[in-house]
Amino acid sequence: MAKIYTFLANGFEEIEALAPVDILRRGNQEVVTVSVTCNLYVESSHGVTVKADHLFEEVDLSDADMLLLPGGMPGSANLNNHEGVRQALIAQYERGGRIGAICAAPMVLGSLGLLEGRRATCSPGFEVYLKGAEYTHELFTIDGNIITGEGPAASLPYAYQILSFFIGEEAVRTLQHKMQYLHLIGEE
Repeated sequence: MAKIYTFLANGFEEIEALAPVDILRRGNQEVVTVSVTCNLYVESSHGVTVKADHLFEEVDLSDADMLLLPGGMPGSANLNNHEGVRQALIAQYERGGRIGAICAAPMVLGSLGLLEGRRATCSPGFEVYLKGAEYTHELFTIDGNIITGEGPAASLPYAYQILSFFIGEEAVRTLQHKMQYLHLIGEE
């Protein structure tokens, strides 16, 4: 079972945060939501309040198999301005751990130089923040230990791809079937 931390900042995009949490937990992965505010309750970009599992100061990220950054504004900017998140991402990257960012959140990786010489995607208009990256405009892009996603509509394929890192394609396909995702994309 992988241990995955999802950072929540005020102004996060709901589907980009919670769809991966849902899919990963259905896939029996340990997902911990982490508030980067001084409160467990974090408000999304559309006024939905979510209670995180822990405050940033309460978690030890050294056991992380993956760190996830949901997009949304001003959530992505708030993540980018959080020095603890920035340092955690650098440490995760340096030890070869997986990192995921979707929509506007790849801007955080770009600001840290983690996308230099890599392929990446993001919400159209945010590609200017992907410092040194080749912008792909794909639903999701994998380059080494980093996966980036385009935006809200990419949340499900992005999350299933992340899950496949930990349980394999066959088990993911079974879950996709149970969740009617294969029907949605016309493969059933």
